[in-house]
Amino acid sequence: MLGFLKQPVVVTAEINVNLVALTVMGLVNRLWALSYPQAVVFDEVYYGQFVSLYMKRIFFVDDSGPPFGHMLLAFGGYLGGFDGNFLWNRIGAEYSMNVPVWSLRLLPAVTGALCVPLAYQILVELHFSHCAAFGAALLILFENSLITQSRLMLLESVLIFFILLAILSYLKFYNLQKCSPFTAGWWFWLLLTGVACSCAVGVKYMGLFTYMLLLAIAGVHSWHLIGDQTLSNVSVLCHLLARGLALVVIPVAMYLSFFYVHLTLLYRSGPHDQIMSSAFQASLEGGLARITQGQPLEVAYGSQITLRNVLGKPMPCWLHSHKNTYPIRYENGRGSSHQQQVTCYPFKDVNNWWIVKDPGMQQLVVSNPPRPVRHGHIVQLVHGITTRYLNTHDVAAPLSPHSQEISCYIDYNISMPAQNLWRVEIVNRESDTDVWKTILSEVRFVHVNTSAVLKLSGASLPEWGYRQLEIIGEKLSKGYHQSKLWNVEEHRYGKSQEQKEREVELHSPTQADMSKNLSFMARFTELQWKILTLKNEDTEHKYSSSPLDWITMDTNIAYWFHSISGAQIHLIGNVLTWASANVATLVYVCLFVWYLLRRRRKICDIPEDTWRRWVSAGGLCVGGWAVNYLPFFMMEKTLFLYHYLPALTFQILLIPAVLQHLTDHLCRSQLPKNAFSALMVAWFSSIYLVYRTFSPLTYGEPTLSAAELRALRWKDSWDILIRKH
Repeated sequence: MLGFLKQPVVVTAEINVNLVALTVMGLVNRLWALSYPQAVVFDEVYYGQFVSLYMKRIFFVDDSGPPFGHMLLAFGGYLGGFDGNFLWNRIGAEYSMNVPVWSLRLLPAVTGALCVPLAYQILVELHFSHCAAFGAALLILFENSLITQSRLMLLESVLIFFILLAILSYLKFYNLQKCSPFTAGWWFWLLLTGVACSCAVGVKYMGLFTYMLLLAIAGVHSWHLIGDQTLSNVSVLCHLLARGLALVVIPVAMYLSFFYVHLTLLYRSGPHDQIMSSAFQASLEGGLARITQGQPLEVAYGSQITLRNVLGKPMPCWLHSHKNTYPIRYENGRGSSHQQQVTCYPFKDVNNWWIVKDPGMQQLVVSNPPRPVRHGHIVQLVHGITTRYLNTHDVAAPLSPHSQEISCYIDYNISMPAQNLWRVEIVNRESDTDVWKTILSEVRFVHVNTSAVLKLSGASLPEWGYRQLEIIGEKLSKGYHQSKLWNVEEHRYGKSQEQKEREVELHSPTQADMSKNLSFMARFTELQWKILTLKNEDTEHKYSSSPLDWITMDTNIAYWFHSISGAQIHLIGNVLTWASANVATLVYVCLFVWYLLRRRRKICDIPEDTWRRWVSAGGLCVGGWAVNYLPFFMMEKTLFLYHYLPALTFQILLIPAVLQHLTDHLCRSQLPKNAFSALMVAWFSSIYLVYRTFSPLTYGEPTLSAAELRALRWKDSWDILIRKH
């Protein structure tokens, strides 16, 4: 029974020395002196703020993309014991002792280093030689711009890592498809493709470009599978379902999980609360949740409420009134009703309180038991402090003459009777008998007499309106635009009938109980919409550039400058590599078109397997470059050189593929091959020389003299900082 113990247990393993060597070189290249400089470098000032908020569990919204990349950076801070206490307010600010600089920069550096062996493996899986694959890895290794971006607390290297991992995983899966489908390895690489794609999208939305490319390639391959007569219908169906699961279902599920973790971690109120809905704010600890804790859920006749506009643009604001009236005549000569002003005010204020009144009764308190207001009910809204009724007439609004003026009615004893009845329409109701609920219900107020809808126009009133936002009654209103929707944010059941007692009550906190927990999907949907639609005002940056500047690297970015020593870090690429990448792309396109035209004439210049390899390399490398570069021409946002790095990476992978093709199929005799090989050695040596030349600007040391810095300004458009003595 124990006979197997008579023989020694032997484990054999194959070690790819090339991979090991490239991984070690990549780690040394990226991790060397990682903590230098001990100061905030360029966009570290931006990402560092989010890391601090993660450490303190404070909610934030970043319109640049999903939260996965920020969470990875925060994980580095967590491993280093960072407490989040650092003021990220200035590029060049020295880090304090509590900031674990090495740990914060570690993950981008490691992912940047792993891009080197990934490049090697991708070329191998495309069936190019190990020599060509090794060359691709070295080009990634000695690319100055990729090194700079990897050694700082930035996300481009993380994005490129997941992009390359997705490409490699799909290639390995596709190669296994031919010989051993549905094996453990086949499933592993297919599933890893989906996971890597979702991670790439989760880091930055730029990852969508490569994800769409892989979906297109997988679609083409699936189409070929459908036409394979050697496969049964059941087998084809299983193949399609497996791809759908791995490349669609799993990425979507993982994308949702990123937000789930993000919202679970960030449960405290923070600086970005105001742009979220009242319901979302109330789900966070502190902030609005502290103010609204214990509010009654159902709005009843006699309820005291504040009404927040759902749109939240140009800024969050609440329905507001004060004793001042509209001017008798506006500056353009038009007249007004001279009634009490009604505005939307972007701050908490006692004048934001209104009382929901039953038109058929005089009391302004909640009865016992309370009588809830339902969808379709008619109400009057009484301003809490001035006791005047929300009203509108067929009078033009001050800044929107095609809409009606909204006011609080003052009886001037003239022929203008009050028109203060409003119909409550709950837009997100489940039935026509739904009760108006605090926080949760989005309500539209329709004027009974004129059918005008209470709406935020977004325009700022002049000085007489204290620059508050204009409220209008929009006639012939269709649809449910968010500017016409309101939700009750603060709410109490009124108990005081006397005005003086009521004013004291309006200043006091609420007491009753309510449940206001939002589901994850409700919070995810709102946060995702804010990320996609929230637009920071893009201002022209000194180092912003256009996509046309990137190809020839006519621009650079000064990331960091030491005012005393003159040491500096720049995002600047290896000039020879960038030029070679452009030439390789041009050569590939020309040869591809040439071969395609010749094949159309039934002339095959290269073998069929070589043609398939050539097409595959172009589909991935040229296609990857195109989908990661061309979309920027259609973007209306501030762009920087680092946006080009994913596209550049695909171009770099193409260089060795083109070189091997030229060697194998255009250099037909030994003499041209030897000459071409010698030329390649000289070319690689030159790339290393350029890398070493610009390494002081890549690593920030050693410090260069003014003359040496001037010598590095190879293009007049480059901004190399030279310290004046």
